[in-house]
Amino acid sequence: MSAAFALFSFLGLAAGAGAAQEQNAVASSPSFVFDGVVSAGSGPVQGAAVAEPTKDIFDVVRDWRHKPPPPPPGPEDYKKWMVAAAPVISYGPTSGVGIGLAGNVAFYKGLPGTTRISSIVASVIGTTKDQLLVNAKINASAPRNRWHIEGDNRLYWTSQKTYGLGTETQDEGAIDQKYDYLRFYETLFRKVGKDVYLGGGFLHNSHKDVRPADDAASASWSASPYVAYSEKFGFNPASQTSAGASLHGLLDNRDGSINPSRGFYLKLSYLLFFKGFLEGASDWQQFSYDARTYVRLSPDARHKLAFWLYGDVVTGGTAPYLDLPATGTDTYGRAGRGYPQGRFRGERLVYGEAEYRWTITGNGLVGMVAFLNTETLSDSQTGQKLFDSFATGAGVGLRLMLNKRSKTNLCFDFGWGREGKAAYFAVQEAF
Repeated sequence: MSAAFALFSFLGLAAGAGAAQEQNAVASSPSFVFDGVVSAGSGPVQGAAVAEPTKDIFDVVRDWRHKPPPPPPGPEDYKKWMVAAAPVISYGPTSGVGIGLAGNVAFYKGLPGTTRISSIVASVIGTTKDQLLVNAKINASAPRNRWHIEGDNRLYWTSQKTYGLGTETQDEGAIDQKYDYLRFYETLFRKVGKDVYLGGGFLHNSHKDVRPADDAASASWSASPYVAYSEKFGFNPASQTSAGASLHGLLDNRDGSINPSRGFYLKLSYLLFFKGFLEGASDWQQFSYDARTYVRLSPDARHKLAFWLYGDVVTGGTAPYLDLPATGTDTYGRAGRGYPQGRFRGERLVYGEAEYRWTITGNGLVGMVAFLNTETLSDSQTGQKLFDSFATGAGVGLRLMLNKRSKTNLCFDFGWGREGKAAYFAVQEAF
């Protein structure tokens, strides 16, 4: 199930203007407004040459209501807990249209100049495809960022089309299936140098009550790629679990995590899953990497390029089908615009994307993006290797400044893949 890309309704935004307000992707790092105090989801911004936005959607709402701007934040306001909730409207190619509620709590454990903001984000969404999606994300930092905690927790009653493995599968062979999904990923990092962290984590993925989604799927269920793979490797098609631990290394010197204009991000992870541990179905291991960099094309950063390269590689053992690397299975489900989540799946995945970002108006309210991405996956059963074939997507998007202090954008993207097109609503950039 792709991460729900959330757009807070303007009704909810307007009702919250002048009080506690929130703007985030349902499964993205948030920024918060509380009594006029804005806290970004990143550390202190560097680089004086950047042109800061001077107008956002909240300014537009205040102008419509003929309200004065909020007072500037006081020196002690960072200590306040920031609590917000709002209705959400979401859309994704896999989930369809969703309606629900989202809320979050944000707080600083130290001075904002030396400590990243901490946040707990939660949402409950029902979709037009009879799905119920519950998300809880944790992103917390100790004073001076000495410790850092990340959590990715999901409880879904959901559905997804499944295909064969590799990048050459055809859409006609898809089988729609339903299942109950529980994810519980928690990671603790320790700062060991400037911008450098080492960490370890606990992992638990569970897919229960896996079944055909409808009568049409039932007719071909026994021959579906999911059942065929499960029976070949001795997995129970009705229920599969992976549980274990992870090791991580992180380097992050970006000038912000919400809308970076320069810097580099690199995260290396090694995941180990154990058979019999918390009902784990098999022993298997995975290596993952995530690299991002940002380049200013103009001194004021109104024109910039963003590059993203990541990969997931099963290095040993056999992973359950739904735990194999797949399109859009990054933490926030933003990769692979142009394709639904899970469209391509395999033992190894390499993904790359480049995006041009342009701020159109001088006040920073309106911007645009153009993106190009591609991915390649392997299938050992057919002999298909990485880079034998590619699934490429491209698209354009509109940006509206949702919060000028955190530089959080409201995103409308339209992507094309080799099989069609899809629209995406989100808060915060894709990467």
